[in-house]
Amino acid sequence: MKIKDTEAKKLVETMAGLRQARYPWWKLWRELADFYLPKRYVWLQSDKERRTREAKNPNILDGTGTTAARVLAAGMMNGITSPSRPWFSLRVPGFTDTPNTAARLWVDEVTRRMLMVMAETNFYNSLAIVYLDLSVFGTAANLIYEDEESVFRCYNPALGEYYLGQSPRLSVDTFAREYTMTVGQVVRQWGIKNVSAAVKNQWERGGASLLSPVEICHLIQPNDDGQSTVNRKFAYRETYWETAVSDGNVLDQSGFNEIPGIFPRWELTANDAYGTSPACDALGDVIQLQHETKRKAQGLDIMMRPPMVADIQLQHRPTAMMPGGITFVAGQNQNAAIRPAYQIQLPLGEITADILDVRARIREIFHNPLFNMISQLDTVRSATEIDARREEKLVLLGSVLERFQNEALDPAINRIFNIMLRSGMLPPAPEEIAGAPLEVQYVSILSTAQRAVAAIPTERWVGLIGNIAALIPEVADIPDWPELVRNYGDAIGVPARDMKTREQIAENAARRAEAAQNEQAMAQMQQAAGGAKLLSETDVGGGSNALQQILGASA
Repeated sequence: MKIKDTEAKKLVETMAGLRQARYPWWKLWRELADFYLPKRYVWLQSDKERRTREAKNPNILDGTGTTAARVLAAGMMNGITSPSRPWFSLRVPGFTDTPNTAARLWVDEVTRRMLMVMAETNFYNSLAIVYLDLSVFGTAANLIYEDEESVFRCYNPALGEYYLGQSPRLSVDTFAREYTMTVGQVVRQWGIKNVSAAVKNQWERGGASLLSPVEICHLIQPNDDGQSTVNRKFAYRETYWETAVSDGNVLDQSGFNEIPGIFPRWELTANDAYGTSPACDALGDVIQLQHETKRKAQGLDIMMRPPMVADIQLQHRPTAMMPGGITFVAGQNQNAAIRPAYQIQLPLGEITADILDVRARIREIFHNPLFNMISQLDTVRSATEIDARREEKLVLLGSVLERFQNEALDPAINRIFNIMLRSGMLPPAPEEIAGAPLEVQYVSILSTAQRAVAAIPTERWVGLIGNIAALIPEVADIPDWPELVRNYGDAIGVPARDMKTREQIAENAARRAEAAQNEQAMAQMQQAAGGAKLLSETDVGGGSNALQQILGASA
């Protein structure tokens, strides 16, 4: 596929600019990979290291850092996007708050279908990698493409092979990567007509040539500059080309209505395109842990097998250094013996205590106590105390959860919804909500618990009012009780379908007021009838009763 020379030149310049902007992060990522995930991110290694692929992890002697990162990733996976329970719902404001309406039934069905398709693809497997990348490197990428076999499919580029660029709103709108495919993969994906002459020759040669590596450049960017052949109706464009080709021939170029991927960051500083992570904060502790573990092992080794000093007479005589061994020396020479060169008294208790302290700091930085709090309690605690501890620690994850929803979950749901809509997998929307915007509500464990933190002031306020109302009844009139209870239910995650609408509440109040008014009128009528009966039974003499006297007087 041929594109304009000016566009081809800009592609190369864009890639070079993104590469230069990422360079300052390279050393940090390399160190994080060495001490947390050394076997995984080969793109952070040199060419020689990638070729040799050493099987050992020389920098990791204590795996607490790696384990803590995996606990955090697994806890976020289960707490935010658990495959075993619904973690989001859709709503149309003003139309779906009432259950059993056409709009409500439609959004519930759409949510059900989306969750079902997510479970049948590799969506959750790829999200697990995203969480681990975020925990260790602070930056993750997950590409979401339409797929003929499973509706859509996700791909996780490895850190070190991709670059990110931001919009003025500091959201990722540019993604690029340099990666390697085999000749066979390149031809099967883009066809023999679109590949270079070198790749075509290797394909025709066949055999081992099909496994030869081909370096590929991949760029996704906004389609708003008018410099591309891609139709301007698409918000983004994507281009693939062989790195070695610079004549304007590309493998493929296409457009997207929405960016085909998610690129979350853990925490940002200023306008950095890449994020920092808990692993960055714990890196010093992890390095210290490896150092202390190594020195402790060396000290124990010296204590168990100290360097020895032996008489020169024993140089060529067999000696037994193992427990129970016997070394024979001449009896007349008392100096012909073997003894330690020096002895050390290793402060084993202090070293072990410090190692345990460092491990605890690492787990705390990775928020592990939030996810395994109960198993780590030394005594049995009340449910109230456990909830209070959890809510206290959730505050630390509040900004992270909010960013992840904005940068990962919102665009992922939007992308998957549009893919399914274009594939005809969603039911037609009712006419009443045609053109109305959809909103996403997150109902996962962490998001619900996070909202529940906001309900604590309400609980305290209601408790205070209950205590004071016994002395001053007027304070019970201060709260707007229906709205307070509704807001509290929203805060703790009560579904909207389980609460009556404000209109229904108003109708019920009107019916109760009317019923009370009717009861009052009936009581008045009964009271009047009772009075009339009493008057009719009261004899006032002359053969008449009190009621007759009153009626006669009034006549």
